Amino acid sequence: MPVVARFSHCRVRVNAKDHPPPHFHVLLNDGREAWVTIAELKIVHGKVAVREIADVLAWAENNRAMLATTFEELQR
Repeated sequence: MPVVARFSHCRVRVNAKDHPPPHFHVLLNDGREAWVTIAELKIVHGKVAVREIADVLAWAENNRAMLATTFEELQR
């Protein structure tokens, strides 16, 4: 699974052959995981507070097109 970004407390991954809606995974260093939709940048799964990944969400807002393209390419 391609890691598309790394932060000090987590990494961002887009999985191949994943289910809709288009989303990415945030894997925190403590083992927790969140699924975040690309279109709305909404946490749809996981026990992670928005404040814990605020920097990731800001990054994702600026890289939404790349995330969407990567998700689409990996579904083929």
